[in-house]
Amino acid sequence: MYLLLSVYIDKPKDITEIACQQARASQMVCRPVTMRMGLRGSFLEQLWVFETYQSQAGGHSFMFLVTRSLPLVKMSGHTPSVMRLEQRAAEADHIIDYLKQQVQLLKEKAKVQATVREEKKLKVENTKLKRDIEQLKQTLLEKSRGVREVAMPTAGDSSVQCASKSTPPQPLSPARSSTSLVVTASPPPKNSEGKKNKPEKKEKGEKKPAAPQEEAKVDVSRLDMRVGRIVTAEKHPDADSLYVEQVDVGEAAPRTVVSGLVKHIPIDQMQNCMAVLLCNLKPAKMRGVVSQAMVMCASSPDKVEILDPPSGAVPGDRVIFQGFPGEPDKELNPKKKVWEAVQPDLKTDGQCVANYKGAPFEIAGKGVCKAQTMSNSGIK
Repeated sequence: MYLLLSVYIDKPKDITEIACQQARASQMVCRPVTMRMGLRGSFLEQLWVFETYQSQAGGHSFMFLVTRSLPLVKMSGHTPSVMRLEQRAAEADHIIDYLKQQVQLLKEKAKVQATVREEKKLKVENTKLKRDIEQLKQTLLEKSRGVREVAMPTAGDSSVQCASKSTPPQPLSPARSSTSLVVTASPPPKNSEGKKNKPEKKEKGEKKPAAPQEEAKVDVSRLDMRVGRIVTAEKHPDADSLYVEQVDVGEAAPRTVVSGLVKHIPIDQMQNCMAVLLCNLKPAKMRGVVSQAMVMCASSPDKVEILDPPSGAVPGDRVIFQGFPGEPDKELNPKKKVWEAVQPDLKTDGQCVANYKGAPFEIAGKGVCKAQTMSNSGIK
């Protein structure tokens, strides 16, 4: 019958001695049987198997295991090859540090060289600029002294040449000679300016006859009135009496229109309302909002009604007036006061039809524009 006992040691002692000590402690006889070696992590392990027996016990024997573990690092830490490897690694670290220092020095040197090159380049450019400035100064001085007028084939040129030839004699000082040149050279520019100004005066004279013709034709044909649909309407954020509307007048985007209709027309009646708009007034800012058109209304001190286009009219349809042909202005000039001249003749007749001097507001092929109930009222 065998009994396995295991002992683990990590010191380089004699395995047999340890086994015998263990056997004597148990009053047994010990002898080695087998030994194995193996790696366990970073340790070299030796596994010894001893057979122990006790003669007085009638031949009973036991198996005794002893394991010895030796660190590999300790076994090879002082060998010459390892020392050489460590030395070479240290030398490699020193070489790497040295190379890093050299690279840093080269970078700094390259920066300095680039700065020097840039400085030289700037100095050359500054020198060239100074030379160009001096040349320009010289050219300006020559022009101011009359050199440019010498090439002009005029009588003034001969006087300049004579004056320049007469300057060498000593009785005349340099200052006087220079002033004489300036005096003789100065008249031609005045003549040239006079010649240049004459055509401009003629052009202005040609434009003057056209102005009275345009001023004489101040009528409703110069107003760009179109049918529009009020897409949205809301209260002005800074004025209680104003609406801010987005109106479709047949263009790519709706126009913003500011109208003082809060006291006369409820906001729900403004939504999707068809109306007539004056579209070529100059845009004006009203309490911080730019208005790009004006809603045409029949108006009296007590009541205001939006003019209704005829049924079938669509946004963008132009309002025309029989007897007043012509294309409207792209934008009315406030200084010409065309709107102020035309507005007093815009009225509704007894049938509530909007008209200008008897000519109704008409949409070609669709009908006329009317007020709802207001007859013989002004329109604005």
